[in-house]
Amino acid sequence: MSDHSASLLVIFGATGDLAQRMLLPSLYGLQRDGLLPQRLRILGTARSALDDEGFRTLVSESIARRVPRGEVSESHLRALLERCAYQPATLGDAESMGRLGDRIGALRDGAVVYHLSTAPRFYAPTCAALGALGLGGNGTRVLLEKPIGHDLASAIAINDGVSRVFDEDRVFRVDHYLGKEGVQNLLALRFGNALFEPLWNARHIEQVQITVAETVGVEGRGDYYDESGAMRDMLQNHLLQLLCLTAMEPPSQFDPSAVRNEKIKVLRSLRGIGAAEVAGHSIAGQYTAGAIDGHAVPGYRDELGRASGTETFVALRAHIDNWRWSGVPFYLRTGKRLPRRSTEIYIQYRAVPHSIFAHGGARSQPNELVIRLQPDERIELTLMNKTPGLDRDGLKLSQVSLDLDLHETFEDVRRRLAYERLYLDAIENNGTLFVRRDETEAAWQWVDGIFAGWKAAGMQPRNYPAGTWGPGSALALTERHGHSWRE
Repeated sequence: MSDHSASLLVIFGATGDLAQRMLLPSLYGLQRDGLLPQRLRILGTARSALDDEGFRTLVSESIARRVPRGEVSESHLRALLERCAYQPATLGDAESMGRLGDRIGALRDGAVVYHLSTAPRFYAPTCAALGALGLGGNGTRVLLEKPIGHDLASAIAINDGVSRVFDEDRVFRVDHYLGKEGVQNLLALRFGNALFEPLWNARHIEQVQITVAETVGVEGRGDYYDESGAMRDMLQNHLLQLLCLTAMEPPSQFDPSAVRNEKIKVLRSLRGIGAAEVAGHSIAGQYTAGAIDGHAVPGYRDELGRASGTETFVALRAHIDNWRWSGVPFYLRTGKRLPRRSTEIYIQYRAVPHSIFAHGGARSQPNELVIRLQPDERIELTLMNKTPGLDRDGLKLSQVSLDLDLHETFEDVRRRLAYERLYLDAIENNGTLFVRRDETEAAWQWVDGIFAGWKAAGMQPRNYPAGTWGPGSALALTERHGHSWRE
């Protein structure tokens, strides 16, 4: 454990959905593997009027619900619960915030990590309250969940509010996709192998597709989602982070500033998509009633209970104007109620310059590399292979996959939740997998330009039935350039 290891983790919003689904089970996983610093205490806070015992019951219940039964041991659970305490507090109520401050003071024995698992509008006021209580300053750091704001102006306002109390190197902006094993494996694949990096450029790559597809609808989060939509909820953060890791130059080393310095260069090289370009480079969609896995599901407006112009699907054709990627389209798409759950990066290489087998009618397909992150983590490389036979009518070719299933290869290694790594990094003060302020703001600037373009061009989301791959016009986005979406 480093000297910077935190002695106290304070979770704001500790009774909320994210805490119960992800945060508490992740802390249990770290406890079970003996990775939490011995002296670390965990203080939950929220408006709910619980005491320590009530919070421990909630922790036990979420672990029972979320962690496979075979992985839960009484002794590890008890050890985690012994670390846990709870203090109710309401922002704006000075008395309850004062009591929270006293409790933090009593429990801390060194560095403190504050995790704001709340709505982003509470970030700046919470930080201001901590500052006023003398609980910011050296030896403290803060984790913020995405989205940071609603657009560039609100992101700047939030970042300004947070930075009045916490210096930038003590602000850890979470994008939980960066905690996923498969995302870090993308870096290992690119920069740990001599095979790929020489071919990772416009001379050898024809197109790149990044897809984050969900089968679910808004799942009771209708009001939140209607404020954000697919572009703000998924594209501005998750997809652009995956784009950065796919496209960035090799960093000098695997450390926070080197990695983030290369990511920001990618964001600043993205060609703007404004009013003149939106029609040819972007599609927005909204799902109507349809079927997922043979089950009828309602449309977005039915789920929401009112009319809405919010997009639940977005597809973009992006360009990175730099030497490495000049002319290579990056197709980005994300949406709800699509046919299958999938997060993947698809890279299509250029065709061979001349096929020596064409006279026999053999068709050569371009090589493809697929890095799949969800639902399972795997890497597939498709190569051309001779079809077995005597070749009396000329040699025939078939596509064959070299397939690395990461679960099979590492089947004795437990799959970790993304927050296990993110919590451990924050507790140990390692910011490599967190997002820096300038990245957040550069991403918003690009996305705001697209929203402004939609508005100027009067573009509205087009309908698509649930269970399909978005509006029909999403196909035209790729096909007019001779490409097609990987389904």
